[in-house]
Order: sequence, then structure tokens, then C-alpha cells
Amino acid sequence: MRTILTLSWLFMLAISASALMARADIVFTPVVTGLDEPWAIDHLPDGQLLITEKDGRVLLWNAGVLREVQGAPRVVDRGQGGLMDVTVARDFATSRSVFLSYSKRQRGGAGTALAVATLSQDGGSLLDLRDIFVMAPGSSGGRHFGSRIVEGTDGTVYLTIGDRGDRPSAQDRNSHAGSVIRINWDGSVPSDNPFLDTPGVQPEIWSFGHRNPQGAGLDAQGRLWTAEHGARGGDEINLVRKGANYGWPVISYGRHYTGGKIGEGTARAGMEQPASYWDPSIAPSGLLVYQGDMFPEWRGDMFVGSLKDDYIARLAISGEKTREVQQIRNDATARVRDIAEAADGSIWFISVGNGAIYRISN
Repeated sequence: MRTILTLSWLFMLAISASALMARADIVFTPVVTGLDEPWAIDHLPDGQLLITEKDGRVLLWNAGVLREVQGAPRVVDRGQGGLMDVTVARDFATSRSVFLSYSKRQRGGAGTALAVATLSQDGGSLLDLRDIFVMAPGSSGGRHFGSRIVEGTDGTVYLTIGDRGDRPSAQDRNSHAGSVIRINWDGSVPSDNPFLDTPGVQPEIWSFGHRNPQGAGLDAQGRLWTAEHGARGGDEINLVRKGANYGWPVISYGRHYTGGKIGEGTARAGMEQPASYWDPSIAPSGLLVYQGDMFPEWRGDMFVGSLKDDYIARLAISGEKTREVQQIRNDATARVRDIAEAADGSIWFISVGNGAIYRISN
């Protein structure tokens, strides 16, 4: 079934002029249905699609046929943890490498882990699966695992990690919680990481002071952006810089769920300001900076899924700031968890609410 995106006159009056220029012939097509809590998607170079489900399954979609891929990591499926992101390596055509993030059992509970494996030639198995990073320390909570994987333009790998529900840990650099980490493919620490030689600091940390970044992606300049859950308000888009402190829980534009004040306020010297924020919260997840040809008027814009308000936010990027200019919303956008761009420029996204993956095209 196809659903044509239409905008009511009331909504059109509320959005910016740039949003009014959005095409009126957008088509939503369900591609994969019947999924059980899907978490992430990524395309293979030949157009096949890898899918993760939170309970631990990796699936491969090929021209309408869906099958399970054997050899997925054993996950702790509890709370917000489970099998999370999947990213196809940039050199997949020669290496057939695939990255997976998941909640791994550890002493004291579980923590976010990053693994790499080789997808077999027939697509049926993950071979030589091995962890290349496991956060330390683990914890017993079931919240705020992160966790998005982004391969940098230099071939290093970024992984986002939430504060695991322990707010002060995001400022404790002896813990990986509340950070973006950066490692090499083999798990080693790049020689230009900011805290490599700092005593008492985990050397993999690239930035810290994050609450729960569940969206991440590169723009055309190779800059890393994240979408992060706030508490009651204060969801953030951040441009991630080397060694920077993003302030959680010392500064925030939200409040605790009880209504109480968070930290010191909204600003402090030495702590980064968000590129933009939402108040009230939308529960942002997957993030894509669009570079395709199918929608040239969207090229360079950011797309972020909302798990709470059931829409896809389109944001304009201006230098180091962002601004929401459109809400793409219909029956298909129920709890949008991940967003990806296909080779033809179409936009694919996960609707957890519908247990489905949709394709946006013209």
C-alpha cells in the first residue's frame, strides 16, 4: 500500500519557507513487514539490506526475500539493550566486513560492545565474529546503551555510548559511559585520539558529556553529528569535536522527569552548546545527512527519526547550527528508529510501531 505525504494548510503556515518547497509527490512504500522490534538497517553495495532486531537476530533482505543470518553475537536483551546498530564497511566489496553493536554480558551487568564480522559470500552467515571494543565498566542498568556506529572518512570507527542511567559517569573519563569513542578497525587506539596519553582517562574516548546518543552520521565534509536523548526536554543535535565536553549532566536544556532542575543550567565555560535542541522531547534516534540525487532540494539536510512523536524531522544545517524546517509525518512514521540512504537516493527508515521498513521515493 502506498501513502502520499500531504501537508495540511495549518501545518504549512507553521513551517518555514524552505519547507514549503518540499516536493508534493513523495511516496512511502513498505518494503519489509512483520519485523520484531527492528533497530537498525544498512545497505550492501548491491542493494541488499541488513537488518537488526533487538532480541538478537540479523536479517538479510534481497528483492523481497527475507532470511536470518547465522552467527550473530549473543546479546543481553534487557531494557534498552540488545542487538543494536549495523554498519556495512566502506570497503565491503573487497572485505565483506560488517560492524555490529550490542549489549554484552559483563561482570556487574552489561555494557555496549562493538564487533566486526565477515558476511559469507552467500549472505547466510557472519564469519569470524570478534569484539574490537567493550565498554568499561559494565553496569546493572538497562538504559542508555547508545549506540550508533559510524565509519569515519579516515577509516577509524566511532561508537556512541549512553551514560547507562548513571548521570555522573558522563563526566568521569575513567568510564566509557556517556562518550563517543574512536578506534581503529583492529580495536587499537588511533595515535591522534585526544586523551591517549592522559592518566586516568579511557584512551578510546573522543568526546564525552553525552546522555544517550542514538543517532549519528557524517555530513559531506566528513563531520560527525549526533542526535541525543535529553530527559524531560533537552533532546540535542551535536556537532562532535575532538576532546569536547557536551555537558551532561552539568548543563542541559531539559529538566528531570520529576520536574526538578538539571545541573547548573544551560551553559558553562568549557562545555559545548548543542547545534539545536527540542523542548519538549521528541526522543530522537537514527540520523542521516542526505547526499543523494533523488531529492536534490534536500541535499545537505539532516533527517532524524522521532520515537516519541512519530515523525521524521528534516533539519537545515547552517555552519555549525541546525534548525528543524519540516516534520514528515503519516501512518508510516510510527516510532522511527533508523534512517538510511540507498544508492539511488531513496530514503529508507525503520518504523518500530509498524514493525516495518519503508522506502521514501518519488
